[in-house]
Amino acid sequence: MPEKTPRYIVVLGSLMSGLGKGIVTASVGRILQSKGYSVSPIKFDGYLNVDCGTMNPLRHGEVFVLDDGTECDMDFGTYERFLNHSISGMNSITGGKLFSKVIQKERAGGYLGRDVQIVPHLTNEIKDWIRNVGKDSGSDFVLVEVGGTVGDLENSYFIEAMRQMAREEGERVLFVQLTYITALSPGELKTKPTQHANKLITSMGIQPRIIICRGDEPLDKEAREKISLFCNVAPEDVFDDPKLETIYELPLVLEKQKFSSRLLGHFGLKASDEDLKGWSAMVSKIKDPKNEINVAISGKYTAVKDAYVSVKEALVHAAAANNTRVHIEWVDTERLEKEEGLRAAELLGKYDGIIVPGGFGSRGVEGKIMAIRHCREHQVPYLGLCLGMQLMIVEYARDVAKLEGANSTEMDEKTPYPVIHIMPEQLKVKDKGATMRLGAWECVLAKGSKAYAAYGTEKIAERHRHRYEVNNELVPKLEEAGLVFSGRSPDGRIVEMCEWKEGWGMATQGHPELKSRLEAPAPLFAGFVKACLKGQKEQEKAEAEKGSKRLEADVF
Repeated sequence: MPEKTPRYIVVLGSLMSGLGKGIVTASVGRILQSKGYSVSPIKFDGYLNVDCGTMNPLRHGEVFVLDDGTECDMDFGTYERFLNHSISGMNSITGGKLFSKVIQKERAGGYLGRDVQIVPHLTNEIKDWIRNVGKDSGSDFVLVEVGGTVGDLENSYFIEAMRQMAREEGERVLFVQLTYITALSPGELKTKPTQHANKLITSMGIQPRIIICRGDEPLDKEAREKISLFCNVAPEDVFDDPKLETIYELPLVLEKQKFSSRLLGHFGLKASDEDLKGWSAMVSKIKDPKNEINVAISGKYTAVKDAYVSVKEALVHAAAANNTRVHIEWVDTERLEKEEGLRAAELLGKYDGIIVPGGFGSRGVEGKIMAIRHCREHQVPYLGLCLGMQLMIVEYARDVAKLEGANSTEMDEKTPYPVIHIMPEQLKVKDKGATMRLGAWECVLAKGSKAYAAYGTEKIAERHRHRYEVNNELVPKLEEAGLVFSGRSPDGRIVEMCEWKEGWGMATQGHPELKSRLEAPAPLFAGFVKACLKGQKEQEKAEAEKGSKRLEADVF
């Protein structure tokens, strides 16, 4: 049987960053899937870090973790959420990985005495890498997102490799340009920046066949015709990417403009009659739900919402599955620490549920513990993720088990009750990059627990990213006080999940948000949203009964 040769679609930016190339790439992939084609997305980032593991979320956004433990750009989360399948670490290419590979090969004599250069040696490595992903995945299409903006020095060699590949592969490589259309005033769209960006791209030997226009206003006929004329594309190949209520709507918006027909036509393929009806139904659940809840995410990096993008999207998925809209507010835990106890309770009292996500370091930790205590004492649904589980245990140890001064050794090395401590295997680790407990790890759930009920199975696997774990020596004291440890590693050594007996309070050492998809919401998030709805209805019922009693008292 002949080997399948994939087709390649390269998505380039223009003169601005942050336009949403990842969302566009994922949307193109979803559309192709709806037509019966398999896709594999690749992301190139020009920074010289080998991966995202050592990057500060305040600068780069969330570090996304794959099943195989690869720490990568948050766009991979977008890919997985749209395409509903897990991606390999080989699909993540960085400048650091490329240069490391070339240098290692040179040190081993792999270039046969040649002077090693950007062209052809580095560009050849890039082309080989991309082709290998296509071959190994067996996909019909490989989508290549080029990070950064066109004209950046740090991605110029990668774009050169794509130019060479297009020449070698003929029309099996197609370039998509994502651009921004400015509006100086309502209805006054300006296309000149797009024209100049396109000239810059063509000066590099690349001709985009499709141009997608991001903007605050719909793309009008005049702007479309100008872009077509000056950028040498057909008017039908200029697509509008307008402001949307939800990112999951973009595939539908593009398809209304007959995107798949034009895209596949460039490859000599015809679009099938299959469509996005199933996807459209799920998007409708996001846009027009029956219920509403208010949820607080009490974290450390609230100044940059991209730091918790997977948590936010997992809530969207779970809410849609429960016919609910979730209103998210970001609570700065340092602010909680500065407020008096009563004032903090007032700040938190308006939420139907609270989430404490992952993080590192001691800043804002006591504020997170205050939020957790509020949930436990008032039976507000609580979901703790990674650090959120560790602090749930610290709070319980201090306030219920009466282990005064209990803490994590990450926050206090001299704590008398180190309920959380560094994993023994981490004591020998010197390098910071890719040395945590990473990737998907199995967990066995206790039958009869809330965790078991949420997942509906005994064995699960969630992705992890941590160096600290529950101190097993202190587990008996916590269990005696009433804390339930509902999930452990298969060998029983590592506590993976815990929960309160009363109310809905659950936490996990893993990051279930990383595996949540619109078509397959994370079970813990789905359970959390259900608990929020239940608590909301109980509160409404209680208030109605109070009102009825007051009315009865007034009458009599």
